[in-house]
Parts: sequence; C-alpha cells; structure tokens
Amino acid sequence: MPVSEKIGRRNAIPVLYCRGTYYEVGFDVGRTFSGLIKSFLEISNPLNKVYLPLYETSEGRAVYESTLAAVKENFPQYVREMEGTADGAKVPFHKLFLLHMDEILPNVLQKKPSDTTNGCSTLCINYPNQEILGHTEDALSEVLNHIYFVSAHIKEDIPQGRWKVTEERFSSLCYAGHLPGFTMSYNHHGLVFSVNIISAKTLVAGKTPRFFLTRALLAAENFVQAQQILRDTGCGAADAVSINMTFLTQDGDRLFHNAEVAPALNTNESTLSVFTASPGEHIFHCNKFLRLKVPEVGGMIVSSSDSRQATFECFCTGHDPDNFQDVRNILGDQSGKDFTIFRESGDDDFVKTVAVGIFDCVAKTWSIYADNPKLNDPIVVLPLVLKH
Repeated sequence: MPVSEKIGRRNAIPVLYCRGTYYEVGFDVGRTFSGLIKSFLEISNPLNKVYLPLYETSEGRAVYESTLAAVKENFPQYVREMEGTADGAKVPFHKLFLLHMDEILPNVLQKKPSDTTNGCSTLCINYPNQEILGHTEDALSEVLNHIYFVSAHIKEDIPQGRWKVTEERFSSLCYAGHLPGFTMSYNHHGLVFSVNIISAKTLVAGKTPRFFLTRALLAAENFVQAQQILRDTGCGAADAVSINMTFLTQDGDRLFHNAEVAPALNTNESTLSVFTASPGEHIFHCNKFLRLKVPEVGGMIVSSSDSRQATFECFCTGHDPDNFQDVRNILGDQSGKDFTIFRESGDDDFVKTVAVGIFDCVAKTWSIYADNPKLNDPIVVLPLVLKH
C-alpha cells in the first residue's frame, strides 16, 4: 500500500510500554513504530520540500550543526534517545533532528515562512470537583494516523544533562519519529501538560528548539523546576511555545498555569510569562502570544487563533465552562466560519485535529479521543499513575 494512500481517520492509537536507558527506550520506540516513522518521513512536506533542501546548503548545514551542538551540550541524553529511535527505525538521524528544528532553519536563513494554521487549542477549567485540562492536538494533515503513545520508565546510573536527571517516568502522545513531550503528557511526579506552538517572527540558531524544552519538562518534579527548564538559562529557546500545566500532587488549592516562552534573542535565557488560574478561573490558549509583546509571523496561524478565541468567548457568554461536558463541547466545536476548534473541514484540509485529550485532575484520568469529542466517546481512558 502506498504510504500516501488515503485511509481516512482511523480510530486507533497504538501504545508502547518500555523501560531502559535513553538510547534503549529510543531504540524500542523506533523499532516498534518503524513503519509509521518511515511513512511519515516519506510524506512530510516541510521535511522534503523545505528542510532537507536547505540542509544540503552550506548555510543550512551551519544552522543545523550549531543547533545540534547546543542540544548535545545541554541535553545529550535526548540526542541519544533520538539516535536510538533512528537506529531502531533504520532511518537517518539528521531527518529526525530536522523535524525537531521545525521552522528554525528556514526562518534563520530568511526564507519565506510556512503560512499554515498548524497549532492546537487548550482549555483549563478550575472549579469545585471539576479540575480539567483539555487539549486538541492539531497538526498538518500528514500527521493524521501517524501518532502513538509512549509510556516509558528511563533509568541511568549517571546523572544526565544540565539538570542531572537519573530517572524519568511518563506517558506522552507522540508524532511519528518525534521525541515525547511535544503534544500532551504527564509524568509520575504529577505534572500534567499540553503544548501550543507560537510562531515568533525571529528565531535563533545555536539555541534550544522547543521540542527539547518540552521533552525536558517530562522530568520536572515541581513548578519551580518547570519554570527553570523553560527559561533555559545559559542558552535559551530557539523558537516560541506555550505550555499549559498543573501538578496533581501540589499542596493547597488546584492551580493551572499557562507559560508563554519566547526566543532568546541577544540573550542566553528564554523570555517567560506565566499566568495562573486559581479556583473559579479558567485558561483558553491557542497559537499566539496573549501577554508577551513579541513580534509574530502573522498570517493564518494568528487568524485561526483569533477565530478560535472568539468561538470560546462566545461559548462563555452567560456561562463559564465549568464541567467535563463543557470541555468536550468546546473542544469539539465546529461552529467557526473560517477556523474551527475541532478541525476537519474535508479530506484535503491541510490541518486537522489528530487527537483530543482531556485530563481529569480529580478522577486522575486521561480520556483520549481519536475523533470529535462532542460526538464520540473516548477511544480509551487511561489512569494517571503517580510516584508513591
């Protein structure tokens, strides 16, 4: 069957349970999902039409090498994890790393940015017995059916990387060939989080791509560490991202946080802004800065974010979302004229919602939907297993 053959939206998301070193876990991910990874590498338009041609130029290779060097210095364990995935899947490492650089390469080389609506929507509600983080995972259409879960227990004898990590235990929804941590995830310390990309106008070579900051979050034990990871002092972020998170084991009232992270331009630390939703409050975040005054690429990703924000605010007229069903209804909403929250306008739509996840912080469950959550039951409800 040709990898590009249209098979429609599948109600299937495979999961791998694995344990070992960073390289061993990466290898088992690559070996297990080699078919999906090879298929995705073949059909990825950004990789084949933009990143690889630029990588073949001397200027592009210099941007690649400086960024890889920065990651190797601060997060060598995640480079080994990616090397394991490449070896297990029998694919070239540089193709996987280019995917993790995302738009850094064309942006730094001042090539025309991709005008896509690629991005996600996250809703956190914080009400009595209704403490919920819900997230639509929106991606380029080729990502559809190229996702899987990784539930990993990583142990090393020697502390790894700049934060001296020896053990990680987490579950994460992953794009094929990509490190865990970039969509929606939780770890055994009780950190629950989701990710919204933001397209800053100016990106930086030789800094930490957002994929590696979100991967590092999977080791965070508390909110202080999470902020430390995102600030990345000594290097800083290469691009922009928004993180929505809470810690299930924190003392006192439930708190949800939205962290906006901007590239470290002419500095060695990411710009960081945090908003906290206390009891009786909520957060809705898409793919644009709501607080940081940082220039953005603009185009459809901002127009789409504005449209989804307007849909949410319309829903809130006279009634704040305060229960699980409200979250399902909002994340499944398709009432927007040009851009909807749940995204599937047709077979040829170039951005689709590939999965929806809803974390119930009271019941400690993670409901996963492979289709519209407003109209369908979850494909699975996973328990959130925490460290004792």
